[in-house]
Amino acid sequence: MVALSRTATAALGTLGARTELNRRLLEWSIESAAERLGVNPRTIRAIELGKPTVNVGTVFAYADLVGVRLFGLEGNDLVRARRVGEDTLALLPPLSPQKTRSPIDEEPGF
Repeated sequence: MVALSRTATAALGTLGARTELNRRLLEWSIESAAERLGVNPRTIRAIELGKPTVNVGTVFAYADLVGVRLFGLEGNDLVRARRVGEDTLALLPPLSPQKTRSPIDEEPGF
């Protein structure tokens, strides 16, 4: 598994806490939330604990289910932000592969 940065760890913990808070405000049990999302209750608990082992799509689906805004956006604003990002990427020129150089290439006479 990839070692997470402090920022990534904090983001997972923050999202986990927000999803748990919203679930509790909805007065849903972990089991009820799991049933609504179609996952095992252990998955809900892992998300709420900020565990990095849960599929990101499942984490986002759960956040949406309990009403946590992702990236500070919701609904159509999130759809528009995605479209703007895709349109911007489409305008960028393709990256050319970098020629890798070995230390021997730097030696005189080679």
